[in-house]
Formats: sequence, C-alpha cells, structure tokens
Amino acid sequence: MPKRFAIPLVLIALTATSLLAKPILFGQERKPQDKPVQQAPKADPALAAARQQVLMLDDLYKTAVVLITEHYVNKETDLAAATAAKALFSAMKEKGHHDVRLIDATGSPYNDENLAKDKFEEKALEELKKGKATYEQVETRDDGRYLRFATAVPVVMDKCVMCHESYKDVKKGEAIGALTYTLKIQPK
Repeated sequence: MPKRFAIPLVLIALTATSLLAKPILFGQERKPQDKPVQQAPKADPALAAARQQVLMLDDLYKTAVVLITEHYVNKETDLAAATAAKALFSAMKEKGHHDVRLIDATGSPYNDENLAKDKFEEKALEELKKGKATYEQVETRDDGRYLRFATAVPVVMDKCVMCHESYKDVKKGEAIGALTYTLKIQPK
C-alpha cells in the first residue's frame, strides 16, 4: 500500500476503534466532575445536543491521539500523533463539519499556530489552567448560534516527552494545551 494512504487508513481504523472504547480524557476516564462548566438550560435542547456532540468528538480525537502515540510513535522521527490529529481537524473543517484547534497552555508553543487566537481561547486557557476540565461559551453570529468549547489536554504518556522535553517536569493532569471547538448549534 502506498505510504500516503497508510496514515488516513490508520486514522479511520483508530477512529472506528475509539467509538467502541470507553470514553477517555487523553488516557483517563472522563469523571462526573468533568461535566461542562455551564450546564444547558432544559429549555435549550439544541445547545444540549451540540454539547453532547462536542464531548463525543473530544473523546474520539483524544482516543485516536493516544492510540496513535501508543502504537505508532516509537522514535522522534515518527509522525507525531498531534500532527495526524491536526490533519484530521483540517479535513473536518474543510468538509464544513466543525472547527477544532490544538492550542498551547505552557507559554512555549511548539509553533505559533498553537497560540490562543481570540478572547475565548485566552479565557479558556485561563480556566483550564485553574483545573477545570472544560470551558464553554455560546456566540451568536449572522448565520446562527455557535458553541465554543475547550477541553484540557494533559500529558498522559511518557512518550509525549520524546518530542516535548519541556513536559517532563509537568505535574500529572496539568493542562499543557487545549482542544478548542467551534460547532454550529443546529435548531431543534
């Protein structure tokens, strides 16, 4: 099989596998206290559905990154799981599904595209660094309402230090980054 098709097939297989796996928060089970910061009012089923979709996407992406790292990253020259995930994020955005970004919480990003780009991402990092598992906000735009949602990305594997030596002194569970989602809230 040509190498250019190997990674997409691996991502598809891992994504399907992740749907069958227990929900995890980058290698850790999601706990009841990891519920979103703001709970949806009962009168807003569309927001509740969007929030549920974002949590499912978060579990899927994080499970895929952990599985790729665990099974395919063995040396520094291997394709980093975050690089594969970013390609997947880009494909989802290009197809009009949602937008998701990996952003840095350490102050020393791997590259500048991982810096917070707006007030929402800056506030999300502030809250996640305080120990919150998620942060959210609803924005109204010309074409409808959008759920902005952020989840913490902690270091959960020793292999992370292979490419990010600065993570070796990070306390377990501390946010080194975040995934930020922008998802249109579909009217119910």
